[in-house]
Amino acid sequence: MSSCDSHNEQLLRSHLAPPERTLIDILHASAAEHPGAAAIDDGDVLTYAELVEEIDQRAADMRTQGVPYKGRVGIRMTSGTRELYLAILSTMRAGCAYVPVDADDPDERAETVFGEADVDAIWTDEGLRLLKPAEPSSLTEPTPDDDCWIIFTSGSTGKPKGVAVTHRSAAAFVDAEARLFCQDEPLGPEDRVLAGLSVAFDASCEEMWLAWGHGACLVPAPRALVRSGQDLGPWLIRRDITVVSTVPTLAGLWPKEALDNIRLLIVGGEACSQELTDRLADGREMWNTYGPTEATVVASAAQLHPGKPVTIGWALDGWDLKIADDGELVIGGVGLARYLDPEKDAEKYAPMGDWERAYRTGDHVRLTDDGLAFVGRADDQVKIGGRRIELGEVEANVAALDGVYNSAVAVQTLPSTDKVLVGYVSPDDGVTLNVQEMRERLAEVMPSALVPRIHVMDELPIRTSGKVDKKALPWPLPASVDAVGMTETEQWVAEAWVEVLGLDVPGKDADFFELGGSSLAAASLIARLRERVPTIAVRDLYDHPRLETLASLIDDITRTTQTAIRERSVSPVSGATRLAQTLLMVPVMTLKAATAVTWVAIAANVLGLTELSWSWLAASFVVLCTPFGRIPIGALGARLIRGKITPGTYQRGGARHVRLWAAERWLAASGAMNISSANASKITARMLGNTVGKDVDIHAFAPVTGLATIGEGAAIEPGVDLSGYWLDGDELHIGEVTIGPGARVGTRSTLMPGTEIREGAHVEAGSTVTGDKPVKKHARWAGSPARKKGRSKQRFPEEAPPRRPLWAFIYGLTSLLLAALPALAALAGAAATVGLARMFDTQSVWGLLVFAPIGGLVYIGLGLVLTWCGVRLAQLGVRPGVFPVRSVRGWTLWTVTRLMDDARTRYFPIYAGQATPVWLRLLGAHIGDNAEVSTAVVVPKLTEVRDGAFLADDTLVGTYEIGGGWIRTDQATVGKRSFVGNSGIVAPGRKLAKHSLVAVLSASPKKSKAGSNWWGSPPERMRRVEVEAAGEETYKPSAALRRKRGFVETLRLLAPMTQAVLAALFAAVVVSLLQGIGFWTYLLGGLVWMGVGVLAVLSAVVAKWVLVGTQRAGEHPLYSWYVWLNELQDQFIEVVAAPWFFNWAAGSGEMNLALRALGVKIGPGAWVESYWFPETDLCVVGRGATVGPGTVVQTHLFQDRVMSLDTVTVQDSATLGAHSVALPGSVIGSGATVGPGSLVMRGDEVPGMTIWQGNPVEPR
Repeated sequence: MSSCDSHNEQLLRSHLAPPERTLIDILHASAAEHPGAAAIDDGDVLTYAELVEEIDQRAADMRTQGVPYKGRVGIRMTSGTRELYLAILSTMRAGCAYVPVDADDPDERAETVFGEADVDAIWTDEGLRLLKPAEPSSLTEPTPDDDCWIIFTSGSTGKPKGVAVTHRSAAAFVDAEARLFCQDEPLGPEDRVLAGLSVAFDASCEEMWLAWGHGACLVPAPRALVRSGQDLGPWLIRRDITVVSTVPTLAGLWPKEALDNIRLLIVGGEACSQELTDRLADGREMWNTYGPTEATVVASAAQLHPGKPVTIGWALDGWDLKIADDGELVIGGVGLARYLDPEKDAEKYAPMGDWERAYRTGDHVRLTDDGLAFVGRADDQVKIGGRRIELGEVEANVAALDGVYNSAVAVQTLPSTDKVLVGYVSPDDGVTLNVQEMRERLAEVMPSALVPRIHVMDELPIRTSGKVDKKALPWPLPASVDAVGMTETEQWVAEAWVEVLGLDVPGKDADFFELGGSSLAAASLIARLRERVPTIAVRDLYDHPRLETLASLIDDITRTTQTAIRERSVSPVSGATRLAQTLLMVPVMTLKAATAVTWVAIAANVLGLTELSWSWLAASFVVLCTPFGRIPIGALGARLIRGKITPGTYQRGGARHVRLWAAERWLAASGAMNISSANASKITARMLGNTVGKDVDIHAFAPVTGLATIGEGAAIEPGVDLSGYWLDGDELHIGEVTIGPGARVGTRSTLMPGTEIREGAHVEAGSTVTGDKPVKKHARWAGSPARKKGRSKQRFPEEAPPRRPLWAFIYGLTSLLLAALPALAALAGAAATVGLARMFDTQSVWGLLVFAPIGGLVYIGLGLVLTWCGVRLAQLGVRPGVFPVRSVRGWTLWTVTRLMDDARTRYFPIYAGQATPVWLRLLGAHIGDNAEVSTAVVVPKLTEVRDGAFLADDTLVGTYEIGGGWIRTDQATVGKRSFVGNSGIVAPGRKLAKHSLVAVLSASPKKSKAGSNWWGSPPERMRRVEVEAAGEETYKPSAALRRKRGFVETLRLLAPMTQAVLAALFAAVVVSLLQGIGFWTYLLGGLVWMGVGVLAVLSAVVAKWVLVGTQRAGEHPLYSWYVWLNELQDQFIEVVAAPWFFNWAAGSGEMNLALRALGVKIGPGAWVESYWFPETDLCVVGRGATVGPGTVVQTHLFQDRVMSLDTVTVQDSATLGAHSVALPGSVIGSGATVGPGSLVMRGDEVPGMTIWQGNPVEPR
């Protein structure tokens, strides 16, 4: 085949046109294939099924109201919202053509367009307004020959030209592009498409149908961001955009990293430079498209590659392209539209050769082997920002201005290479022209994109022909009014930048992060800005890093938002309440100690130290040491203590609150919550008064309130907070929690009072459901606070697996065996202690204390061996995939997870140290060299942590998901030198790319690129500034440093040895009492336990002050004495003080006393339910403040292996809600509330008397 034939084959493709259909057909096809996928996300998600239902209803209403079939409907609505797109789709569904005008265009422009189009109705923000009502008619399907849109382009005479496009042409365009883009991995429901262009610009059609043609999600961008250009980059990151269609000018403004997640980038509307191609085409699919409005958006396209020439490519399937003798490009084929003006249509679409209609573009091109190369315009038509503009329209309006004698309009090039329109004018004699007034007048009659800069001259340069000599017009211009000064808000923001950064701010376009702003500097800046705007959030700066747009946002907030400031007086917890709590703790701890007393009594009888009745001991064992007694004692006892409870708001420290608090303590002390079987959890839940349907998989603790309803077949993953109550100041909020049939709640989610999750809905992992509105049927919600993200994804088979009741027994038996493993280790430790005592002929039971440390070592050593055996044995049945919960695969996966979760608590000394990677490798995990792993929960066989990665405290990697009786797992990978922050989640099947970061309390994304950074759940992209530190002390420690660290970490064994001494002390006292008063010892067991608890706290206090002294703000590399000794003292908190005291004292006055002894500054009457204050001296909890359960007052961060320390302050009467994290440098102001499941960013300051919630926090 000759080169000429080959070129013709690629230019003449009308015979390859896609089959006839309409845009509505395309939408219906996507909706049928992906009904639950998100179709539009403007902050709230609309699924395809909901979208089709909505537009059908609206279209039927339009026809009923009198909008005629084949009518024309104007669209003039605010950009960035779903209502705009619903209006467009409803219009087309009604069989009408939509006629768009930008909401910001002047009224005169709108009147011209709607008048020329002779519209029958107009959609505005207020709704549909009929202009020419017709007879009501029923809804019918549009046909391919019907017009779908009419878009007006610039006119050479000053009058816009209306171009009508049929469904046939539009659908062919959508289908033809589908044959081009992403053929290896087609677009689909996982993709999110930016909607950033004005709907009055035909390229917006490409945005819409890139999404709706493939079941992807259209994500409208706020107009202010689109206009600024530069600020859209961070927004793309946060909104997880994967597909962008834009103009080269706009794409050129974004930093390269802003496009890291973009897999398809389409540019068009103006010439694309080689530089832009070389910069952006690497790492993604990038296309250059070409096409006038008159040929339906796009007529040709070329895939771009770095280093290869930029062309506009070859014809789309269905289009024909020819080059006229003078080099002008002519278009034919299925995409040809028509002008509303018949004369103009006949002129511009005149026949050519054997083509009945041919559109002469006015563009000059030349033919190359890589496609058509764009040469330039043949007429006076130009493109500014991708919008085609005829200078004639602009010149006509400039010339018509009052007082103008002569004028010309030219396109000039800025130093940044951007194009700008400049109007040059000279005045009539005796007239003084006001530039600002002239621009305002032009803005009344032209779109803003057409309003030029104005430069006044005494006279314009004239050629001999009498025409203006445009080449002689001055450029660049002297400074104009537009470039002078800043607004008051901009000046104020700039001054704040100077204070924070210590640098000059060069102008309105300055970028905070490009000037060197870090995350800490961002928080510091926001704290200053909150002096005037209390509700501005840290993420607002990430979304608007440029000075001008940040100031504009502040102006918008000031105008439209009423700051949620409240005045409240919070009463501190009274002394009477503290006394009641202390008295109630005696029976609670008596129950807790009873199990231990029973074990000691049995051992004493066996050793001949006592002669108690074996029948009574056997009965005591069944009642106090097995589920048969522990569950009813715990659940029914808690229910009795709690009493009848109803939803409402109660006084903190009042009778209702104290009874509920005591009921929770009683349930925990009974040991009923230690039985990990899901069947046992259901029995406990029902005994507490909750309603639990059949076939429920509940892997979390049921609420003590008894106000939960869990429907048939629901699935609740581990770590979910179902309590249904929380403290805000001195108010206790209690509510019902309802989970519908077949619903799923992801791990570590929090369900607040009033939560209603309806049938088949899914709450993703790490979410906080506020209870403000129900989670509707089959919806998918995520985030904190949780919001709708689409329809629930079918990750599990639709049919339920066989019930297999035998497996319930197997799970129950397994839970007993798992509980027996540490009991066996403890028994071996006790035997070693007693054996050594007898070997040395120790006469007194008190002599056991001397040998107890050896027993402690035996306990931890044998416990590790038994855990290793259990995990390795169970992992033989673990495989990636989806299996019934009640199956060998499901059972072994559950068993491994339970063992790993238990091990990080019981055998804490080997975690967060050099031994941890070794331990995990022994269990079967793939752990790379120089990796650091703290208290992570993993499925070893399915976990890979690559070289140099860092998993911080309480991370969750892999494990499993459950739903509908099924369980799912997959490989989880953390890439080389990546970082997963405290309580971070890497879900099954996810792979975190190298050098990436997942922030505190955040989740890893489904896909990530190297060097990407994520926060929140669901994860959003974030900017990150790395901390520089010496390599030897972070990533490349010397052998000497490793030995020193190893020595200090070996000293961690002092903690279990101390624990063993305290256990021996407890046993010795109990044996002495048994010898003296027999079974009456059970009544004193609680007091003995509480006494030993005091000693446990004292040991932790001594360790803290001896090892690290007073903790101060600063930075320490991973390989430093401070970090090692700080971890060592923490062993005495977790291994010694927690089991004896902190686990049982939450919310009590004694908890406050213990924390004060460790260095926490706690004001009188504070309610503290967490002991996680890592660096105690840096923590402040004010008078009457509240710190909720599961909350971490996180005074350090370990990003880039540098431990950064700073204070965290919860001021007087403030609340830090349950399962929240406050990062270093943060302050929660007096009387402020941070709701459950929140992340207070580093250095962030929450203003006093305000209400915040979220990950990261935002005002409520």
